[in-house]
Amino acid sequence: MTSVHNDEQTGVASTIGASRILPVVVLDDARDADPLAAALVQGGLHSIEVTFRTEAAADAIRVMSERPELLVGAGTVLTPAQVDQAVEAGARFVVSPGFGPAVVRHCQQLGVPVFPGAATPTEIQMALDAGLDTVKFFPAEQLGGIAMVKALAAPFRSLRFIPTGGVNTRNLADYLAHPAVLAVGGTWMVAPDLIAAARWDEVTARTAAAVAAARPTSEA
Repeated sequence: MTSVHNDEQTGVASTIGASRILPVVVLDDARDADPLAAALVQGGLHSIEVTFRTEAAADAIRVMSERPELLVGAGTVLTPAQVDQAVEAGARFVVSPGFGPAVVRHCQQLGVPVFPGAATPTEIQMALDAGLDTVKFFPAEQLGGIAMVKALAAPFRSLRFIPTGGVNTRNLADYLAHPAVLAVGGTWMVAPDLIAAARWDEVTARTAAAVAAARPTSEA
């Protein structure tokens, strides 16, 4: 990796880490992208992962990327071709559910920060071998939750995690209390039913509540 890529990877990780919460959204209609982005920013979050689980993903990323105050990434990226789609649409970072060597390699060739999923020591070692220091831990709760994060963080002391999957307001403080956790990924503030009903005020309210819950006790 070049130093430019390292700087970009560090910068993106710092932005995500500053909010401590990364909303993970599935959009069926790109027309919802702009009001959703506005609701998240109003609630206090400035980064988002738009998953490539629908045909609307690239268009949604394109719309959201027009907001300079919002760092937009692409999630559920499974192939190098999807990396190209995401980057062309304006995605600033890429997230994958597992460790895909081809996806990681392509992102690095393009100089795009990538946070691959890693759920085992072997996958973490692969990420470290690729020069990465931050991974997505998915699906977090099903894999053992914060207890598993603690177990994995012990031997891999330089690694940071973004636990995603089953994280919510009831357990996010437990995750964020661990120094190896950069941020948590979550869907509760961008739940499909809220988006379908265009309940943008509720998105903002849940986002603000999540931001407050994620704030260190000394700042609360």
